[in-house]
Amino acid sequence: MTTCILAQLNFTVGRVDENAQKILNCLKKVHETHKSAVVIFPELALSGYPPEDLLFREDFLFQVQQTLNYIIENLPSEIVAVIGYPESEHKKLYNSAAVMLNHKIIANHRKQILPNYGVFDEKRYFETGTESTVFDYQNIKYGLTICEDLWHSEPAMMAKKAGAEVLISINASPFHVGKYERRMEKMRVRVSETNLPILYLNHCTGQDDLIFEGGSFGLNNKGELIGQAKFFEEDVLAVDIHAKAIHPSIPDSITECYNALVLGTRDYVLKNNFKKVVLGFSGGIDSAVTLAVAIDALGAENVLPVILPTRHTSQLSLDLIEQQLKLFKIKPYKTINIDPIYNNYLELLDLKHKNNLTTQNLQARIRGTILMALANQENLILLNTSNKSEVAVGYGTLYGDLCGGYAVLKDVWKTEVYNLARHKNILPGIIDREPTAELAPNQLDTDNLPPYEQLDIILKNYVEQDLSIENIVELGFDKKIVEHCVKLLKHNEYKRKQVAPGPRVTRRAFTRERRYPITSG
Repeated sequence: MTTCILAQLNFTVGRVDENAQKILNCLKKVHETHKSAVVIFPELALSGYPPEDLLFREDFLFQVQQTLNYIIENLPSEIVAVIGYPESEHKKLYNSAAVMLNHKIIANHRKQILPNYGVFDEKRYFETGTESTVFDYQNIKYGLTICEDLWHSEPAMMAKKAGAEVLISINASPFHVGKYERRMEKMRVRVSETNLPILYLNHCTGQDDLIFEGGSFGLNNKGELIGQAKFFEEDVLAVDIHAKAIHPSIPDSITECYNALVLGTRDYVLKNNFKKVVLGFSGGIDSAVTLAVAIDALGAENVLPVILPTRHTSQLSLDLIEQQLKLFKIKPYKTINIDPIYNNYLELLDLKHKNNLTTQNLQARIRGTILMALANQENLILLNTSNKSEVAVGYGTLYGDLCGGYAVLKDVWKTEVYNLARHKNILPGIIDREPTAELAPNQLDTDNLPPYEQLDIILKNYVEQDLSIENIVELGFDKKIVEHCVKLLKHNEYKRKQVAPGPRVTRRAFTRERRYPITSG
């Protein structure tokens, strides 16, 4: 049996030369241990996924083609490489996979079904492939498919009719919690329809808001798992389609959500040429979880927490900050009391004897200015700590606590932040305290919002399930509360448009798959 290698690697959009070198390095290592093998790389591995409007640039497409030729010239002998790339021909563009052997392309597959829903926008760029692609290597016929092809029956059946004995599926399948189970279910349906083994390869990378968690696998012709790659890290997995079935090792939903945040944060920071991050640490649960993610992503030595107290910051917050930082073993950190600056603003704007939304927002904006100044001064990227519940209803200050270069919790509901906090051993004092922005005396989040346990269920049903207000009320919620939550959601579209990108971990984030107008009746 020919060895099949699933090369689950971390590629970067636009870094074509670097991606090519990573491919060649992998092929060289495989060649050192295997005399012959089929080495499979992910969908659009050469360009990175998704390349978006880079695909409209002729110079970019020329670079891809030249680099593909370079790989062909330097391909180790007797090794088959299956590489995803954008193929340009006669002013048409295809999402393709080249099959290379002995310095030649022996087959080329063009993606047959182009997704144009959710985060996908492939019909904007690509033409549809119409033919099955089967290649023969060492007396085994491999049918080649690309991602969405195998989410439908026809491409798999066409490949079988063309003689395929094994199906290869190269993918760029974005993560959300629960996606692996859904993906596996679909592939097992394809196995039951064709009675063919499937080798399923995914990317493992963070790309702006999208996370690709890896988790590549092999199924035999009974739909049994015969190989499982790691989750959220690079892996090169050898799969034998005649191997015995194994039990899957799948992270629980909280673990996979947390690991997705870590991968997304690490790749966004490092791939955008930063080495260190800064964030405001208030002693609240959101900033504590964001701090934990940053430490796991980049190392404590590359994370600068900044404490920015005012007259409204409680002693409890200061104590919890000190205890949590000691637990994280993170040092040094900065403490900057913003009261002197705040007092100057109050005097300048004649607000000294007022306590209202303007004075509260002033504190947040002073903090944002200082954090951005530190980021500029030290060449750091500021991590935003706002969660999905806050972003949904606009519970945050533009150019204040909503500022930053990357919003780690942007797609994590507040109730899920609590689960992540328990997962990472955040101090019980931080988890158990009532949520507060501490911008006014005795302030609590529930002064303006229903409890997060209610708010999140209402918002999940409205945003992720598209239920109407009436449908949500039928679930047992007070109509006035539901209407208030939906009103806040609608009125704060303008804020969401200005929040930094952050890792997508739910089925529908406030990014590519939810595009609402700001100005709307």
